[in-house]
Amino acid sequence: MNANTIRYLDDGSIDLIEVVVGDPGENEVQVQGGACGICSWDIVTAKLGKRMNPMAPPGHEGVGYVTKVGRGVTNLKEGDRVAGGGFATLRNLAANRIYKIPESNLADEFWVVEPVSCAVTGLDHCRLRPGDRVALVGTGFMGLLILQGLLHAPLGDLVAVDVIQDRLNLAQKLGAPEIYNAAQLDRAELVQSLKKREFDVVVDTTGNQAGLDLATDIVKRGGLINLFGWIKGETATFDPTKWHGGGFTVVNSSPSSQLRDPFPPAIRLMHQGIIDLRPLVTHVTPLGQYPSLMDKILHGEKSYVKGVITLGA
Repeated sequence: MNANTIRYLDDGSIDLIEVVVGDPGENEVQVQGGACGICSWDIVTAKLGKRMNPMAPPGHEGVGYVTKVGRGVTNLKEGDRVAGGGFATLRNLAANRIYKIPESNLADEFWVVEPVSCAVTGLDHCRLRPGDRVALVGTGFMGLLILQGLLHAPLGDLVAVDVIQDRLNLAQKLGAPEIYNAAQLDRAELVQSLKKREFDVVVDTTGNQAGLDLATDIVKRGGLINLFGWIKGETATFDPTKWHGGGFTVVNSSPSSQLRDPFPPAIRLMHQGIIDLRPLVTHVTPLGQYPSLMDKILHGEKSYVKGVITLGA
């Protein structure tokens, strides 16, 4: 059968292509795409092309429906909605790499599990104890997922910091008790006031140097910096004297650092509504319009938080 998907060209442009998909092999299932989220990795790849190393694959935040079951597969059946796949409208996937989604009235675009699984790993690395004081630096999509998890933890203090007021407003709407716009405040005064709060954990979801610098300056001595955001590129810097004198632990909570399989707990959190994508998905568009949506994103689409591409036939 023919299927539609995308590929990123060396200049970052998005090429819509057609591929042939055969029957699923042993221990594989064939999945009809329902939707796939747009990751920040996709955005940077579209911006930089081959200068982004590695370039993003053709989608990795997929959700879809099993249409055929290969030999040896016993845990899935035709019609099951599953997490896995990318921007392809039809694809064969290893059965042990996809996850069944429970019966739910939520539309596909709100069942994008993969980024929530990353947030689970980020939360795991917070090493939270009851009463801990936590600062969240960055309230983009991933930061807001982590915020939703933190709001259900027995914390002694929780603040959110960003440079975009609309995102901070959304964080506040979701329940963040305190928000700070670092772009509108004197940095030295902000650091001084937050440093006094003795934050046990600072989670940096920004993926930029300024976010890491702020985390360094506000974490308490002997505390924990959870470096969740990916500073994309070949170099980042830190002040070795501040790090030595601060005596804090820095943990890398990228998906590669997972302490357990994060997909099952992510699905449970979504099914229970503890992590809810509905307030966060701002743009939903079919696959054929992905290049035009990406163009808007790269040109600073003001209302953008999270985009999802629908893949229905």
